[in-house]
Amino acid sequence: MFICGYLRFPNSKLRENDTMNRIALFSLTILLSLVGVDSATAARPNILFILGDDIGVETLGCYGGKSYRTPHLDRLAATGMRFNNGYSLPVCHPTRICILSGRYPFRLKHPKWGSYPEAAEKQTIAHSLKKVGYATAITGKWQLTMLGKDLQHPNRMGFDEYSLFGWHEGPRYYEPLIWQNGKERKGVEDRYGPDVYTEYLIDFMERNRNKPFFAFYSMALCHDVTDDLKEPVPHGPKGHYDTYTEMVEGMDVRVGRLMDALDRLKLRKKTLIVFTGDNGTPKTYIHAAKKDGKLTRIPVYSRINGKDVRGGKGDLNDGGTHVPLIANWQGTVKAGQVVDDLVDFSDFFATFTELASGSLPKNVSLDSQSFASRLLKNKPAPRTWAFSEGRGKMWVRTQDWKLYADGRFFDVKHDAVETKPLDVSTLTGKSVAAHKQLKQAMTDLTLE
Repeated sequence: MFICGYLRFPNSKLRENDTMNRIALFSLTILLSLVGVDSATAARPNILFILGDDIGVETLGCYGGKSYRTPHLDRLAATGMRFNNGYSLPVCHPTRICILSGRYPFRLKHPKWGSYPEAAEKQTIAHSLKKVGYATAITGKWQLTMLGKDLQHPNRMGFDEYSLFGWHEGPRYYEPLIWQNGKERKGVEDRYGPDVYTEYLIDFMERNRNKPFFAFYSMALCHDVTDDLKEPVPHGPKGHYDTYTEMVEGMDVRVGRLMDALDRLKLRKKTLIVFTGDNGTPKTYIHAAKKDGKLTRIPVYSRINGKDVRGGKGDLNDGGTHVPLIANWQGTVKAGQVVDDLVDFSDFFATFTELASGSLPKNVSLDSQSFASRLLKNKPAPRTWAFSEGRGKMWVRTQDWKLYADGRFFDVKHDAVETKPLDVSTLTGKSVAAHKQLKQAMTDLTLE
């Protein structure tokens, strides 16, 4: 991919001799084919990164979910690549720390809720992409500071522009409180927040259609409303908050709008689209506020594989950490692929940086491992174990085996809900090798 940077011909010379121009381009095509890079992958892609909120694998039809209509996301998977082993952190704030930094949260001393280490602000994925000419924007959920008190925070983190709701400051859905590029956005009192965030990102992509861009849609959907304000946020026109079903299906509709916009702008072949979720499905959602201000909650169950599964957000088992991961890039990623590669949330940093022909931050030891080889050449990603942590606990895992820091070891291929840890003194066969591998991985992690 880097060869293109060295094979340049002065424009004046090309204009003087069209024959030389054709010969040069033909030679470039031959050379790229010899090194295994075709014309589609030679150009740095736009990157549209969509992070659904509170979305486990059981919510999407393409993963076998039966409870919700998700036609746009199902189509995105059918025309692209679906990963079976994408693993997040169990809740939203540490997941965002991991995405932006390429490091596991414990490396940054577990930043407190609603914060990001000041010393690491210049080492984000947005900064890495900005350095190689990408326009950068984020819309939707921030959650890394009380934004109204620090309106330059997204800019310091590498985003050229933003349109974000006030995290624990006001509503995100009806009558939303939105901070946009250093000030409160006016005129949205009668708007539905997710429409505002979606429209802003479409406008950003249109304005930057002639240069590479990194568009990060950190969705409000499908998280329920803020529950710790003095007064409950507005219900909206329905007299209650959106149900979880309405939020999932509304999320899918807005993903469809983004795809329509890319088609209209003729950017689909130039754009890598990645969709994932920040953690598992919630156990409940807030349905309504009573006159006394008390909130009513309803349990969330989703049907998959013939069973009704309770949401597991916050848990370190698959219910809280196994999330959908879809990659779509017309002309580069072949349609209809389903892969078993391990991906954890540190990996987006190295992957996007490699695809952008950028450089990783100096003097920073990242946990991130690029899976660009799978996207570009359909070669397996290098990760041999994934990691997650939460509430003082952590685990490492392969596709089939999982080891916690406290020594519990599970055959998650046959015991996904982790009902009974294995007795490590009686392990035989493949389980012995897996336990040894993961024990070494855990040792390496904690000693670094």
